[in-house]
Amino acid sequence: MISKSTLPSQLSQKQKELIIQELERPLLVLNDRNYGWITDAVCSIVEKPAKLPWWIAFIIAFILSLFLPITIVYFISTGLGVWGLNSPVFWGLAILNFVFWIEIGHAGTLISAILLLTRQKWRNSVNRAAEAMTIFSVLCAAVFPLFHIGRQWMFWYLVPVPESYAIWQNFRAALLWDEFAVGTYFTVSCLFWYFGLIPDIAVLRDRAQKRWKKRLYHVLCWGWSGSAAEWHNYELGYLCLGGIATVLVVSVASVVSTDFATTILPGWHETIFPPDFITGAIFSGFAMIATLLIPLRALYPQLKDLITPKHIDNMARIMLATGTMVGYSYLIELFTSWYSANNYERYVFWNRIFGPYRIAYFLMFGFNVLLPQLFWFKRIRLNPWIVFILSIMINVGMWAERFVIVVTALSRDFLPGSWRMYYPTWVDIGLFVGTVGFFFMLFLLFTRFFPVIAISEVKTLVYERERRNNSSNEGKTYEG
Repeated sequence: MISKSTLPSQLSQKQKELIIQELERPLLVLNDRNYGWITDAVCSIVEKPAKLPWWIAFIIAFILSLFLPITIVYFISTGLGVWGLNSPVFWGLAILNFVFWIEIGHAGTLISAILLLTRQKWRNSVNRAAEAMTIFSVLCAAVFPLFHIGRQWMFWYLVPVPESYAIWQNFRAALLWDEFAVGTYFTVSCLFWYFGLIPDIAVLRDRAQKRWKKRLYHVLCWGWSGSAAEWHNYELGYLCLGGIATVLVVSVASVVSTDFATTILPGWHETIFPPDFITGAIFSGFAMIATLLIPLRALYPQLKDLITPKHIDNMARIMLATGTMVGYSYLIELFTSWYSANNYERYVFWNRIFGPYRIAYFLMFGFNVLLPQLFWFKRIRLNPWIVFILSIMINVGMWAERFVIVVTALSRDFLPGSWRMYYPTWVDIGLFVGTVGFFFMLFLLFTRFFPVIAISEVKTLVYERERRNNSSNEGKTYEG
């Protein structure tokens, strides 16, 4: 433990204080908040009436989400031709939006589970939002393949059914494996999220004033009593689910990327896709969490003591690291296409940089590689609103990356005679806008019905702080 007595005596008092301040780990719960204050601060978001900014945000998100049923009804009543798809661009915005949302969905549970397994204490304030983000984004992703199949009433062909039905799924189809992988991942993510919520739902039950609320929360928390045996089983189960979720995330991200990598289409036939997709998932996931949590702590100022500058700083550092890795993947793709001496591969990347969709490529490279380099500066990392703006731009860049992968490769393949431009229609755009509104609407509703921060997990930080203070008072050393 570093103290003033362990520093060189020739340093001044002020220099010693600066060194200690710089080296000491920042607190993850500010202003010496106690257990009761944390419970009140988080539960008050659910218990008190919603604020005016929340209603404004909810109404905007609700209006945007209306694009979803409108475009779906129009699409089903008129047919697949209202999308901008053509030959050879059979996968347009539908599939790239699916990949965009599914990658964000990968990130939430991946972040929460990996930080849990590596015992990162700063996860305690961000994991609940990350897990909720996963579920909502997977729901948004499910919209696109469901309606892309054309005959939506036959979607159950993708679901395993008894052999007596005489329905034989095509196990060689990428879509079928996507359904298995994403469906399994969604199920485990829901369990992981709900399992972590149980102790906090019990807190809401104990504080509920109305009988119906108390009964509802009692059912949802399965009669949680908080005994030592229950906590022991809870910790063990939560850790096991975290391990399973981590493996599933890697497998699902690999399956989705393999859909592209196993084809012979230039631009898709890349062995770097599986690790690239996983890195991109973490990158876009942290950007989306920053997009959600920074306005939330501004809306509820009491959360600033729980979602501290240290949390924002850590998220910015991870975006910097993963953004740099994503940039490395882009450069490796360019190098391998040149080094392969394959004219088709070379042309795909030439077309991406100088072709008609070059704006998407430069958005991708600028927002995903160059922009995150601003996080090298501590002053930028510690400014929440700059991080918020950059996180939105990173999400735009990741969407552009999906556009570059899907559209530029399909629109100009092997035969120049079959080349055609792809232009999304208002139905394509409306469907995506609808999912954006649907996603934010679900998240806003989530903040009103469940604790957005894991109360029980944040309290462990207070316990450790108190234990450290007691040890210091007794003249003992403590390594946190």
